[in-house]
Amino acid sequence: MRFEIACYKNKVLSWRSRVEKDLDEVLQSHTVYSNVSKGVLAKTKDLVAAFGTDDQTKICLEILEKGELQVAGKERESQFSSQFRDIATIVMQKTINPETQRPYTISMIERLMHEIHFAVDPNSSSKKQALEVIRQLQNNFPIKRSPMRLRLIVPGQNFHSLCEKLNEWGATIVSKDESGTQLSVICEIEPGLFRECDSLVRNLQGRLEILSVSVHAEGDTQVDNYDDEDISSQLPKDSAKSASSRLPPESSDSVVQLSEKIQKHTISSGNGNAEGEAKQHKCSTCNAFVGDSKQYRDHFKSEWHKHNLKRKTRQLPPLTAEECLADVELSDSKSDLQDYSF
Repeated sequence: MRFEIACYKNKVLSWRSRVEKDLDEVLQSHTVYSNVSKGVLAKTKDLVAAFGTDDQTKICLEILEKGELQVAGKERESQFSSQFRDIATIVMQKTINPETQRPYTISMIERLMHEIHFAVDPNSSSKKQALEVIRQLQNNFPIKRSPMRLRLIVPGQNFHSLCEKLNEWGATIVSKDESGTQLSVICEIEPGLFRECDSLVRNLQGRLEILSVSVHAEGDTQVDNYDDEDISSQLPKDSAKSASSRLPPESSDSVVQLSEKIQKHTISSGNGNAEGEAKQHKCSTCNAFVGDSKQYRDHFKSEWHKHNLKRKTRQLPPLTAEECLADVELSDSKSDLQDYSF
């Protein structure tokens, strides 16, 4: 015999974990059904035969504790998607790119997880699955666990033994403090060596302090680290010159290089020869050739295209990239004047 009860979404697990104490917040009604979706109530004789009582509330409590939880397809998909995101977040926090010493973005981690065909296990914790994902990703992609930063404090006579062990583990020593009887060292080690390191420090009659669970590189990257395709082509020449005049000499050179790259990647507005036009895609809204397929897709997201779309709805002719920039700056200036008008 099959018996069902109607519960509110996401409340059964809260009840079973003893977070929710109010039964009325969990049950939609204190009624036992043989089929909830069709509204068929369970027969009293069946309840007595199965549970030994016809008290609906007691039976509801027993089903709530021991019954199998039925989840709708969309709700199950939402739970899987949420846990998948949680796992990806943990992986992002615990890993870095070995070349740049910086963490991957959450979208890149999710894409890599899809590539290794990772499937979420709802019965396992997100942290446990994240560690398994890291092991699988290390076999196929350039990714590694971000090191832990520790402060190790030991008596002076045991300091040499500690340093030898750190060198054996390949730990990175950040700083040493050899003043006084208690000597300390700040180092970065692989998380997998933490238990062994903790045990070693205890044996050496010292103590261990965790300064950071996950160490990432700090500071901004240089302009040269970015791909040419990622550089925006919407900055005017005057702004690049004015920016370089405010910067110190060593950084002004990089600004000049950036402006040169921007000029190289400025979208052609139809002045190319016939051979170039044959290889390029033309945007009818902007009346311009916009390069290959990738540049064509990116063009539709640009402010230039969006601005010309607005002009097209007002039956105005399209503007070139430079004219569009000047028009946008003029409208911004007008709006600023309106804000400060008295």
